[in-house]
Amino acid sequence: MLLKQSIMNEKLMQILGWIATVTAMAMYFSYIPQISGNLKGDKGDWLQPLVAGINCSLWVVYGLIKKPKKDWPIVVANSPGVFFGFFTFATAM
Repeated sequence: MLLKQSIMNEKLMQILGWIATVTAMAMYFSYIPQISGNLKGDKGDWLQPLVAGINCSLWVVYGLIKKPKKDWPIVVANSPGVFFGFFTFATAM
């Protein structure tokens, strides 16, 4: 019974991790409307995307150097934030 519960908890944690990964990626893809507005001349906020880009960069590095094995959900979840954060920042300037 304890083994079955442990397997169920592990599966639940895996599902929760991938749901969190997808929602994190969606959060960074939501910069697309701001990027579009920035490129049209309606400049938006630059500070939050800059901080997001820096934060995501740190998380990607953490996920890649984590021992004993890389933490791919963290890397995958934060990689769009590196691109979209810095790109949104650059277009807002």
